[in-house]
Amino acid sequence: MVATGDVAGAIGRGLAAGVVGTAAMTVSSTLEMKVRGREASSAPAAAAAKVLGVEPKSDEAKARFATLVHWAYGTGWGAVRGVLGAVGLGRSLATPAHLATVWGSELVLLPALGVAPPLREWGARELAIDVFHHAVYATATGLAYGWLTSHSGDRGRGVRIRFRWAVAGS
Repeated sequence: MVATGDVAGAIGRGLAAGVVGTAAMTVSSTLEMKVRGREASSAPAAAAAKVLGVEPKSDEAKARFATLVHWAYGTGWGAVRGVLGAVGLGRSLATPAHLATVWGSELVLLPALGVAPPLREWGARELAIDVFHHAVYATATGLAYGWLTSHSGDRGRGVRIRFRWAVAGS
């Protein structure tokens, strides 16, 4: 039997930690954009618009939608961090696993949706910058999740899972 309260609590902490990670990534990417004089990436919002069938009508609407997508995406991926904690994966493994999952999905989905070039066309500098921002996200999310877990009472013990097999007549 899965202790659903433990899983729900871990996912809730993961979502809250995802907000913290998204804030950290926002700071790192905003500073990098200012230093390099580049615009914000439109690929995540373009992907979400394509999947959801959303068509913002003005530049202001596009900017609002991009912000909404950024925060919803980062917060939502925090739930995955919660699940990693719920199954008992320690911080030293959960943070790299979270990073690989979040960044790996970007590297596959954005080109598949036609809103970003494939990885082989990125160049080493752009690749390094992108993985850096995602590492900031995963690290901040992991630290926030650890803090929230240490203050929640379950101390990250993970979910105890027992299986019961029901046999007719027993």
